[in-house]
Amino acid sequence: MKQRQALDARAASIMFVLCIFWGLQQVVLKIAAPDISPLMQMALRSGISALLVWPLIRLAQGVHLWTPTYLYPGLLVGLLFAAEFFMLAEAIRFTSASHTVVLLYTAPIFVALGLHWKLPSERLSLLQWSGILLAFLGIVVTFLGRDSQLSAATSSMLYGDFLALCAGILWAATTIAVRLTPLAEAPATQTLFYQLLGGFIVLFPLAYWFGQAVVHWSPVAIGSLLFHAILISFASYLIWFWLLKNYLASRLGVFSFLTPLFGVLFGVWLLGEQLEHSFIMGAIMVMLGVVMVSAQGWFKRRVA
Repeated sequence: MKQRQALDARAASIMFVLCIFWGLQQVVLKIAAPDISPLMQMALRSGISALLVWPLIRLAQGVHLWTPTYLYPGLLVGLLFAAEFFMLAEAIRFTSASHTVVLLYTAPIFVALGLHWKLPSERLSLLQWSGILLAFLGIVVTFLGRDSQLSAATSSMLYGDFLALCAGILWAATTIAVRLTPLAEAPATQTLFYQLLGGFIVLFPLAYWFGQAVVHWSPVAIGSLLFHAILISFASYLIWFWLLKNYLASRLGVFSFLTPLFGVLFGVWLLGEQLEHSFIMGAIMVMLGVVMVSAQGWFKRRVA
């Protein structure tokens, strides 16, 4: 088995750029929403990305797409992936991109909790439990620390925040499903293909069902689709899998807080979103909690 190495300058630079792109996702979805609904964007980007991954599937070694051993778990992760992005698309309609990205990236918290009960090697340390507690308190602050006047706009935003949190939980469920099924031994391209294909098959008809299938093919709509399909769902995910294969995951986890941070900054800068004091405080608590959970191995080495 190949020995994974500590983070070097190249890997750190790549992770920094990836976090910028990932933080920009929800903002771009929101910008293009008047021309193409977030749900339709999610569906089309999944389909386009699946077509891009397909040739890599054919070239990979050890790929068994249609055997029951991998197909049934593949169907599960495809459905979970589709459910996650349905929740995410709906969240974008009701709340800000800043809120969405912070609550979506609570996923590592729920992954850690799920794997704690299933895998002895994933037992949580005291530091990680502290991080989980801090993150959950941050979630409570972001939800409950709003203005006392519960206007219709505030109520709508709370609903969108709830959907974004549900998307984070479903993302965690997808990750856990991959870890606990034969897909853990499958090539990354195979697992990614199941998710992308499932996302397209489920989300495309849902876009018509919910009346969100009308597309105005403006430069913004086309640019958003190309950004998400090529740069995010295809290139960035493959680069991420390459990093996980070659570098220590605990070191990569140190960057967990950067994506929501960039998401908030882009939301304020490009969309002019206003941030409540309670959300800022809660977001800081959530990001610190995620770092404590994801990077506890790195923390232990630094202390040692």
